Amino acid sequence: MIKSMTGFGRCEVSEAERKFTVEMKAVNHRYLDVNIKMPKKLGFFESSVRGLLKKYVERGKLDVFISYEDDTENSVCVKYNRDVAEEYRKYLQQMAKEFSLEYDVRVSTLSRYPEVFTMEEQTVDEEALWRGLERAVSGAAQEFVQARMAEGENLKQDLLLKLDDMAGDVDYIAQRSPEIIEAYRKRLREKVEELLEDTAVDEARLLTEVAIFADKVCVDEELVRLRSHIAQTREALIAGGGVGRKLDFIAQEMNREANTILSKTTDIEISNHAIELKTAIEKVREQIQNIE
Repeated sequence: MIKSMTGFGRCEVSEAERKFTVEMKAVNHRYLDVNIKMPKKLGFFESSVRGLLKKYVERGKLDVFISYEDDTENSVCVKYNRDVAEEYRKYLQQMAKEFSLEYDVRVSTLSRYPEVFTMEEQTVDEEALWRGLERAVSGAAQEFVQARMAEGENLKQDLLLKLDDMAGDVDYIAQRSPEIIEAYRKRLREKVEELLEDTAVDEARLLTEVAIFADKVCVDEELVRLRSHIAQTREALIAGGGVGRKLDFIAQEMNREANTILSKTTDIEISNHAIELKTAIEKVREQIQNIE
């Protein structure tokens, strides 16, 4: 399948008190450029997320947005340090005796002393966290790929039609080329006969001049290469896969052949079709920029 480099995917995964939401979108880029925005709490998974995305995407500027909600984060884990509290109580009682003071320590008082109660961050189950995040990223990536494939199929059909138009221009130029050589031969003979009047025309010299002209305007090699490039492009589109770079190179070669034809021809009809060919090639190149 042909894949477009533009697309969008979204997935939401809820597990117990956790919810992961992943959105991704992409535009054209020569290579794979991934930009991930995620909460700091998930930051240590960035490398794993990048590795996972490479299984789905080969090229494109990919923006990934990850949001995370965890209801368990609202509960506070408080630790009671009995040994510390006992130390405070013991010394407070000792102070009361030594200074002949009333021992009036209450629980509320003792609880305010440092380290009697401490808050601890709950241990994160990284494996469970990754399982949820992985499901969300994979789900968004699969939807993203489906969108790319649907757009890629549209690109493929459009490109195949453009290739047919290009093949028509090539066929016309191939058919027209011998005609302009014959027309040149007739014009040259008429001109020579007009200048020489009753003197016999030197057929050998005439043929030599025609041969020189024919060699100068001959575009047979360019036409053969253009037909080959069109066929290769059509085959690559039908075969599918990551063919964007290959097709871009072929399009550059086709443009070079069309330019050569334009520089060689002296015929207005061939020039017109060569210009149409160049226009079609440029449109094809623009479309190919959207293919992964």
